[in-house]
Amino acid sequence: MQKLLILIATALVACGFATPGFATTISDTFLLTSCHISSSACNGGDVSNANAFGSVVLTQSGANVNVSVTLNNGDRFVETGSGGGNLFDFNDAIAGSSITGITTTLNGVPTALAATGVTNTSFQADGFGFFTADVHCTNVADCNGGSTPNINDLHFTVTNISLAQIETGNAGGFVFVADIFCGATQPGCTGGLTGPVDAHIASVPGPIVGAGLPGLLGMLGFGGLWWRRKRQVA
Repeated sequence: MQKLLILIATALVACGFATPGFATTISDTFLLTSCHISSSACNGGDVSNANAFGSVVLTQSGANVNVSVTLNNGDRFVETGSGGGNLFDFNDAIAGSSITGITTTLNGVPTALAATGVTNTSFQADGFGFFTADVHCTNVADCNGGSTPNINDLHFTVTNISLAQIETGNAGGFVFVADIFCGATQPGCTGGLTGPVDAHIASVPGPIVGAGLPGLLGMLGFGGLWWRRKRQVA
């Protein structure tokens, strides 16, 4: 019995640090590795996960999903016709869903840029097909071609949607598109070139789930089983 009590106490401590208040968090991460950029190394092709143009992290928060798009290697957002004239594209044709709380940063530092999000629309991103939602500059002149905004992080919330719904691909299986201005250190893209990069359904990992109370109960159940077997062997 003493061994079982020690194991239970250890489980409680471990879960207490991992999940304060037994909260459960579900999050998915996609890597932007497919590209349609005018570069012989990546024209209509892909780069490795290690050389990803950036990542898209989705976190379920009640009935909403928080979205964080972070670009790598000095890449920055831009708006061109190849990206449908938007900074970021995804799929959301759900009635009552909307995009709120858009913020932009440069290496994590808040940077002012007026941006707007729309759902239940339709537009085409070069090479990646049609999408139904986007985030774009409120004033087009702030972000088109030669007026590349000095931002590499984009954060916003999509309301009344689940992870499964926002991770739905279009007809080609593509889920997210970012239109970017390639940084000087981006493998597979010469610095200064622009074009859309994408994450597709095949790149999504399993969800990262906080252990929460179910995880704690599972650990305690396993501990009890281990102790019973230990007694039988002894």
